Amino acid sequence: MTVYAYARVSTLQQANDGDSLDAQVKQVIGYASSRGLELHDESVFVEKGVSGGQEFNSRPEGSRLLACLQSGDIVIFPKLDRGFRNTRDALNVLHTLKEKGVSVHSIDLGGDVTGNGVGAIIFTILSAFATFERERIASRISEVKQMRKAQGYFVGGRRAFGFDVVDGRKVPNGTEQALIAEMKAMREAGSSLLAIHRWLTGEKGVKLAYSTMRQALHLKNQLTI
Repeated sequence: MTVYAYARVSTLQQANDGDSLDAQVKQVIGYASSRGLELHDESVFVEKGVSGGQEFNSRPEGSRLLACLQSGDIVIFPKLDRGFRNTRDALNVLHTLKEKGVSVHSIDLGGDVTGNGVGAIIFTILSAFATFERERIASRISEVKQMRKAQGYFVGGRRAFGFDVVDGRKVPNGTEQALIAEMKAMREAGSSLLAIHRWLTGEKGVKLAYSTMRQALHLKNQLTI
């Protein structure tokens, strides 16, 4: 029988700062010691800068841990969400390990979640809450990005033609805005989008994708962003 520990932090900053990693490992060591379980340094798997939303078997350390496990082994997680933030993945891994004869212990759930029905039920419920929390965080981040975008901040992706990014905000680029005005005038005069694109890339020498040009022409209130 071999006792393994798994700890994880979701951002590289946390990994570099040691935020919670050291505490997680110490917590597992203390738990193992209190139950007379011997935990060796080489049996401690630390996942740095990996999201809990990523399936366990696709994580570098997670996949390496799964490959090591044999019947009779024990895996200890300091908290359920260090191992999983996806209900389906959590239940799949738990089922696979149980079938393999591996015991899974989650300290925040009081210990073994494979050895009794109550532990498995709690594991299922909290896995669902972990999934809900991850989705709620993603939704909140999306809402913040949309709000900042509406306020004129650059929130990532490709820079829009007609604007520069200064101190995180989008500001009009005079030269490109003048070109947009010329292209709109050509469009109103009856020129096709293809003709306008040829004029822009040929006569004006501006390297701009056709789709990007079309998007710039169709954006409303260019100067109010």
